[in-house]
Order: sequence, then C-alpha cells, then structure tokens
Amino acid sequence: MDRHISVPLEKETADSLHAGDYVYLTGTIYTARDAAHKRMQEALDRGEKLPLDIKNNVIYYMGPSPARPGKTIGSAGPTTASRMDKYAPSLLDLGLMGMIGKGKRNQAVIDAIVRNGAVYFAAVGGAGALLSRSIVSSEVIAYDDLGTEAIRRLEVKDFPVIVVIDSEGNNLYETAIQDYCTE
Repeated sequence: MDRHISVPLEKETADSLHAGDYVYLTGTIYTARDAAHKRMQEALDRGEKLPLDIKNNVIYYMGPSPARPGKTIGSAGPTTASRMDKYAPSLLDLGLMGMIGKGKRNQAVIDAIVRNGAVYFAAVGGAGALLSRSIVSSEVIAYDDLGTEAIRRLEVKDFPVIVVIDSEGNNLYETAIQDYCTE
C-alpha cells in the first residue's frame, strides 16, 4: 500500500503503518550516524539535553557526500542500521518515532519499537543519488566537527521508504523470507 505522510510522525500515524507499506515522507527528518549517536548517548549519560527534540521525530541513518554546485546535498543513501542498535532503544524510549536505514535490527530495538509504538523504515541502498532528489534542504544543527556524521535537519518531499518493522513488531525481513521460501 502506498502512503503519503507528514513528518514529524504522530503516534497514530505510526500505528497505522504496516510492514511492507510503501511510504513517501514529507516534512522534517534528521540525520545521525554512529559518531553522532555516541555523542548523544554520552550527553544523556551526563544528564544533558540532546541537540534536537527527539519526540515524534525520525532519524535517517545517513552521511551525505558533498553537494555538487547548485545542489542541496550530495548522494544521500542509507547506512546499515545495526550500527546504531546499541543507541536506538534509549532514543525510542525518549519518544523517537521512526528510524530510516538499511538492514536488520536486533531484538532489543524491535522490542523498543513495539514498546513505544514506533516504526523502522528502509531506504534503498545504492540509490543515494536518487534519494537526494527528495531532499529540499539540509542544515547542520549539531556536531559540525563530525563532518558527514554531523546531525542535519533535512526538509524532504515525497522521500521514498518502505516500512520494515511496524509498531506491532511485524518484520518484513522475516515475513518476506516466509512468503518466498519453498519447501
């Protein structure tokens, strides 16, 4: 099913999504990869505020390549999500409503997705140049010294993703295997 939704992501909207849905996101999302997640976790451990309000937001696991002249952003493909698995549950418990990446998630992340009614989306790996066409603006908002791993605020229009793990824990990576296996 194709869905066009606005981000930040409301819980009711996240609850209405199902593993396998094709979704086009429009609005504001944030980028953060390994180094930024590590810094955010260290800030939380010290009792400090995060550099963005995590509630209802979506984090895209992506570090863009440099923008060409006249372009908003360079290639913007997804990073392997499992690299953020040790940080994701605490962010989900603080109200993070969605994550975009590629690849499987561990059980602790899946449990946190279900516990918080969130969703995990996949963006197509290897399609970074095409995905960048849906990014209207990009602004570094934190950890500028991390270069491509800085946290960015992106404005997106019809950014294409697929629901991989929905708020009930249905996992497209598991159900797709079952659907296509033969005995």
